[in-house]
Amino acid sequence: MSLGPLSLSKLLSYGLFGLPLAMVALPIYVYLPQFYAERAGLSLALIGAVLLAARVAAAFIDPLLGWWIERGQGAYARYVALALPLLLAGFVALFHPPALGSLATMAWFLGTLMLVYLGFSIATIAHQSWGAALTQAPLERARVTGVREACGLAGVVLAAAVTGAAGYDALSLAFGATLAAGGALLLARSPRPQVKAALETRPGWRAMAAPFREAPFRALFAVLIVNGVASSIPATLFLFFAADRLQLGAMSALFLIIYFAAAACSMPLWIAAAARFGEARAWAAGMLLAAAVFVWAFGLGAGAGIAFGVICLLSGLALGADLALPPALLAGVIAGAGHAGGREAAYFGVWNWGAQMTLALAAGIALPLLAWLGYVPGAGGASGNGTAALAAAYALLPCALKLLAAAMLWRAPLRHC
Repeated sequence: MSLGPLSLSKLLSYGLFGLPLAMVALPIYVYLPQFYAERAGLSLALIGAVLLAARVAAAFIDPLLGWWIERGQGAYARYVALALPLLLAGFVALFHPPALGSLATMAWFLGTLMLVYLGFSIATIAHQSWGAALTQAPLERARVTGVREACGLAGVVLAAAVTGAAGYDALSLAFGATLAAGGALLLARSPRPQVKAALETRPGWRAMAAPFREAPFRALFAVLIVNGVASSIPATLFLFFAADRLQLGAMSALFLIIYFAAAACSMPLWIAAAARFGEARAWAAGMLLAAAVFVWAFGLGAGAGIAFGVICLLSGLALGADLALPPALLAGVIAGAGHAGGREAAYFGVWNWGAQMTLALAAGIALPLLAWLGYVPGAGGASGNGTAALAAAYALLPCALKLLAAAMLWRAPLRHC
């Protein structure tokens, strides 16, 4: 079912909620390791272990949340409203820990992170399912995801700018204000999707496993995992790379703004490319562009701000494909399986499980590995081979995984999408 072409005002009423959600994502995925390493004195290995534990736990909760939201039969607004106070309370507590001992700080870190993940997962699954249910027309679904992800990128830029200029107190205030505004607009003004009149009630395990019975979903999910790890590793290591390899930590916010602003500007281009060549081919092209550009980061040394800024700009253009096209492809897979108008939440619950697993792998493997190889945060050039290992993990490994993901996508039964 579809509501037909959506006006820009309707698209924005739906998509603007992506802005506060992205303001959660950037600090958790980029700032959090450095925050707890420097301000709370936790080791990289311990931070990696906590992130791995939290993300694995969150990952296995997501399919359950998808099944639970599916049982609401399209009442996505109810779940968004439930998620709002969880998100706000968890985020503020996570970035404002009290003065505690190491063990208590680790417990606070884990507990507040899980609260954030719970609220974020409920809101994200409901919001993505809402968008996928609005339309099954290929061009329209790319518009829906493109507007949502462009709003998300605006949230990322805002979070980076506020944090860089005014710190975490200001970030918490900005997040609370945008969460309230975006949530109110979504709940009051966004179009409601049309839902099938009767949905089969199935046991939870059958609902959670249902997406994997579809070959196109299995292929798309495998690409998500490989490409997600490729993207998550540099996200986890970015602040360390900027501070210790480039010795330009003060410019971190500027680099992030360039990267995500370029991605936002690229959205119309990727939507047009998807309309012309298909979503799968356009996404594969984005992966190849990302690998061709980002590999040059390996050779950068101290003070290479202009060169790294160019890499951020060009790889940001490629990021637009990663954000706009996979959810649109998933909406097409759901429609092709005959599950549109009621099963979206089950698919997005499993989808978010995969995304969380890629983040868990990136944090749980990359951070302890770098510690083992001798990298010490804050040591800069004094850590010798440690920064060389940091550069290899930051640039070379993600590019190899991007190329693998592009090859998998090209062979997947999705090029008709």
